[in-house]
Amino acid sequence: MLEYLLSFLILTGAVFTFIGSLGLARLKDFYTRLHGPTKATTLGVGSLLIASALLFSTRGDGVSLHEVLVTLFLFITAPVSAHLLAKAALHLELPSLAPAPQEETHDRQAGNSRGPGPHKGA
Repeated sequence: MLEYLLSFLILTGAVFTFIGSLGLARLKDFYTRLHGPTKATTLGVGSLLIASALLFSTRGDGVSLHEVLVTLFLFITAPVSAHLLAKAALHLELPSLAPAPQEETHDRQAGNSRGPGPHKGA
């Protein structure tokens, strides 16, 4: 029974890691490329590390905490680093493939800027 669970975790990890890596290589702009590794690859590596922890915990002397700690570190640092990378890209005004919303595009063309606070005519 344990072999089936380990096989499932390893195959799941391999599929997620492959999809995340493929997304990094094939997607067009920085923002979409950032999405692949932070979501899919994190789940893939997490599945592989959990499978490794289960295997070495059942075959070894006791509970294997090394893989659990690496998994926790990965799940904590991946979203934080992705957020900081996206924030830096927005600060540098990197181009995106996503179209701008219509209201913002219309306001920019008309020279109107809406700041925070109440809008006129509302």
